[in-house]
Amino acid sequence: MSGLQVIVVSADPERARALGDALRMAGHHVGTQPDPAQAGSDLQAPTVDAAVIDLTLAGLDRVQLGRSLSPAVPELRPESLEAVERRHIVATLLYTGGNKRRAAGLLGIARSTLIQKVRKYNIDVPGRGTR
Repeated sequence: MSGLQVIVVSADPERARALGDALRMAGHHVGTQPDPAQAGSDLQAPTVDAAVIDLTLAGLDRVQLGRSLSPAVPELRPESLEAVERRHIVATLLYTGGNKRRAAGLLGIARSTLIQKVRKYNIDVPGRGTR
């Protein structure tokens, strides 16, 4: 089973059970949390993919819930365009198993241009020669 990891937040056991059963039948992994205060910290877990929240839940602080659901924005430092381009070329070459013709097609550039950039950035192409 490769579904999502879902948490159902509801103090109503019948509602939580019915939702959980429906989600499990759809192939998802389901956990329940009746305590709205605990739900905020549970939602921070990196393993939780989705949440179904009973908005009529007594004691539910919607503002705090919104903060819990908003991912923390990391401090972004500007990168040079070359660094971004290099990283993208490496990722594309890894995706294509080192096939430069296919990688160039995905990148929207000529194969010869890709070869020049591979040399410029000193990229070690996985599993392929100079094809």
